[in-house]
Amino acid sequence: MKFTHFAPVALALTTVALAGCSGESSDVAAPAADEVALEVSNARLMLPAVSGNPGAIYFEVKNTGEKNYAIRRADVEGAGSAELHGSMEMDGQMTMDSLGQVLVNAGDSQSFEPGGFHVMVFDLAPTMEAGGTTEMTLTVVGGKKKSFPVEIRAAGDER
Repeated sequence: MKFTHFAPVALALTTVALAGCSGESSDVAAPAADEVALEVSNARLMLPAVSGNPGAIYFEVKNTGEKNYAIRRADVEGAGSAELHGSMEMDGQMTMDSLGQVLVNAGDSQSFEPGGFHVMVFDLAPTMEAGGTTEMTLTVVGGKKKSFPVEIRAAGDER
Protein backbone atom coordinates (compact mmCIF):
# COMPACT_ATOMS: atom_id res chain seq x y z
CA MET A 1 0.00 0.00 0.00
CA LYS A 2 1.03 3.58 -0.49
CA PHE A 3 0.17 4.77 3.03
CA THR A 4 3.87 5.08 3.87
CA HIS A 5 3.99 8.50 2.18
CA PHE A 6 0.59 9.61 3.46
CA ALA A 7 1.27 9.23 7.22
CA PRO A 8 4.23 11.68 7.41
CA VAL A 9 2.34 14.29 5.34
CA ALA A 10 -0.78 13.98 7.52
CA LEU A 11 1.31 14.27 10.68
CA ALA A 12 3.07 17.39 9.37
CA LEU A 13 -0.23 19.08 8.41
CA THR A 14 -1.76 18.27 11.81
CA THR A 15 1.26 19.74 13.62
CA VAL A 16 1.05 22.98 11.61
CA ALA A 17 -2.72 23.28 12.21
CA LEU A 18 -2.38 22.71 15.97
CA ALA A 19 0.50 25.18 16.27
CA GLY A 20 -1.64 27.86 14.61
CA CYS A 21 -4.50 27.25 17.05
CA SER A 22 -2.47 27.14 20.23
CA GLY A 23 -0.59 30.42 19.84
CA GLU A 24 -1.92 33.68 21.21
CA SER A 25 -2.34 36.68 18.98
CA SER A 26 0.74 38.88 19.17
CA ASP A 27 -1.34 42.09 19.16
CA VAL A 28 -3.13 41.23 22.43
CA ALA A 29 -1.19 42.50 25.44
CA ALA A 30 -1.12 40.07 28.33
CA PRO A 31 -1.27 41.64 31.80
CA ALA A 32 2.08 41.95 33.53
CA ALA A 33 2.83 39.21 36.03
CA ASP A 34 3.07 41.74 38.88
CA GLU A 35 -0.10 43.67 37.93
CA VAL A 36 -3.03 43.67 40.34
CA ALA A 37 -6.50 43.82 38.72
CA LEU A 38 -7.83 46.38 41.20
CA GLU A 39 -9.33 49.72 40.16
CA VAL A 40 -9.44 52.41 42.82
CA SER A 41 -11.67 55.48 42.73
CA ASN A 42 -12.66 58.41 44.95
CA ALA A 43 -9.60 58.09 47.21
CA ARG A 44 -9.43 60.83 49.83
CA LEU A 45 -7.43 61.41 52.99
CA MET A 46 -9.32 63.21 55.73
CA LEU A 47 -6.88 65.22 57.82
CA PRO A 48 -7.41 65.12 61.59
CA ALA A 49 -9.18 68.01 63.32
CA VAL A 50 -6.41 68.05 65.94
CA SER A 51 -2.81 68.13 64.74
CA GLY A 52 -0.92 65.00 65.79
CA ASN A 53 -4.01 62.77 65.67
CA PRO A 54 -4.37 60.14 62.93
CA GLY A 55 -6.19 60.76 59.65
CA ALA A 56 -8.34 58.35 57.67
CA ILE A 57 -8.39 57.34 54.00
CA TYR A 58 -11.59 56.29 52.26
CA PHE A 59 -11.96 54.92 48.72
CA GLU A 60 -13.75 52.44 46.47
CA VAL A 61 -11.88 49.42 45.10
CA LYS A 62 -13.16 47.16 42.32
CA ASN A 63 -11.64 43.79 41.45
CA THR A 64 -11.72 43.58 37.64
CA GLY A 65 -9.81 40.29 37.56
CA GLU A 66 -10.75 36.65 37.66
CA LYS A 67 -9.22 35.84 41.05
CA ASN A 68 -9.85 37.11 44.56
CA TYR A 69 -7.46 39.57 46.18
CA ALA A 70 -6.88 40.04 49.90
CA ILE A 71 -5.50 43.49 50.69
CA ARG A 72 -3.08 43.01 53.57
CA ARG A 73 -1.19 46.29 53.81
CA ALA A 74 -1.40 50.00 53.02
CA ASP A 75 1.50 52.42 52.77
CA VAL A 76 0.97 56.17 52.43
CA GLU A 77 3.56 58.67 51.26
CA GLY A 78 3.97 61.32 53.96
CA ALA A 79 2.70 59.14 56.81
CA GLY A 80 4.80 57.40 59.44
CA SER A 81 2.55 54.35 59.24
CA ALA A 82 -0.84 53.18 58.00
CA GLU A 83 -3.19 50.39 59.08
CA LEU A 84 -6.23 48.69 57.61
CA HIS A 85 -9.12 49.24 60.04
CA GLY A 86 -12.70 48.13 60.38
CA SER A 87 -15.53 49.70 62.35
CA MET A 88 -18.35 47.84 64.01
CA GLU A 89 -21.13 48.46 66.49
CA MET A 90 -20.90 46.64 69.82
CA ASP A 91 -23.42 47.15 72.61
CA GLY A 92 -24.71 50.28 70.90
CA GLN A 93 -21.24 51.81 70.62
CA MET A 94 -19.04 52.17 67.55
CA THR A 95 -15.60 50.61 67.88
CA MET A 96 -12.76 50.11 65.45
CA ASP A 97 -9.69 47.94 65.29
CA SER A 98 -6.90 47.03 62.92
CA LEU A 99 -7.50 44.20 60.46
CA GLY A 100 -5.17 41.58 59.03
CA GLN A 101 -6.68 41.82 55.54
CA VAL A 102 -9.70 42.87 53.51
CA LEU A 103 -10.99 40.47 50.83
CA VAL A 104 -12.13 41.78 47.43
CA ASN A 105 -13.69 38.92 45.46
CA ALA A 106 -13.29 38.65 41.68
CA GLY A 107 -15.82 40.89 39.94
CA ASP A 108 -16.87 42.59 43.20
CA SER A 109 -16.23 45.95 44.82
CA GLN A 110 -15.39 46.93 48.37
CA SER A 111 -16.04 50.30 49.97
CA PHE A 112 -13.62 51.86 52.40
CA GLU A 113 -15.92 54.41 54.03
CA PRO A 114 -16.76 56.08 57.34
CA GLY A 115 -18.27 53.51 59.69
CA GLY A 116 -16.76 50.58 57.75
CA PHE A 117 -13.38 49.61 56.36
CA HIS A 118 -10.84 52.44 56.14
CA VAL A 119 -7.11 53.09 56.33
CA MET A 120 -5.86 54.91 59.43
CA VAL A 121 -2.75 57.05 58.81
CA PHE A 122 -0.43 58.03 61.66
CA ASP A 123 2.35 60.59 62.10
CA LEU A 124 1.39 62.73 59.13
CA ALA A 125 4.09 64.98 57.70
CA PRO A 126 3.45 68.73 58.08
CA THR A 127 3.53 68.97 54.28
CA MET A 128 0.25 67.05 54.08
CA GLU A 129 -2.19 69.90 53.47
CA ALA A 130 -5.78 70.10 52.26
CA GLY A 131 -5.95 70.58 48.50
CA GLY A 132 -2.83 68.51 47.87
CA THR A 133 -2.37 64.87 46.98
CA THR A 134 -0.35 61.95 48.23
CA GLU A 135 0.13 58.38 47.05
CA MET A 136 -1.09 55.19 48.67
CA THR A 137 0.14 51.70 47.85
CA LEU A 138 -1.96 48.64 48.66
CA THR A 139 -0.18 45.29 48.97
CA VAL A 140 -2.18 42.10 48.45
CA VAL A 141 -1.44 38.62 49.75
CA GLY A 142 1.37 37.33 47.55
CA GLY A 143 3.20 40.68 47.52
CA LYS A 144 1.73 42.36 44.42
CA LYS A 145 1.07 46.09 44.77
CA LYS A 146 -1.33 48.75 43.50
CA SER A 147 -0.43 52.45 43.85
CA PHE A 148 -2.76 55.41 43.24
CA PRO A 149 -3.14 59.11 44.08
CA VAL A 150 -5.15 60.24 47.11
CA GLU A 151 -6.75 63.68 47.42
CA ILE A 152 -6.07 65.39 50.75
CA ARG A 153 -9.10 67.04 52.41
CA ALA A 154 -9.52 69.15 55.54
CA ALA A 155 -11.16 67.66 58.62
CA GLY A 156 -14.47 69.47 58.03
CA ASP A 157 -14.73 68.68 54.30
CA GLU A 158 -17.14 66.13 52.85
CA ARG A 159 -15.93 62.64 53.53
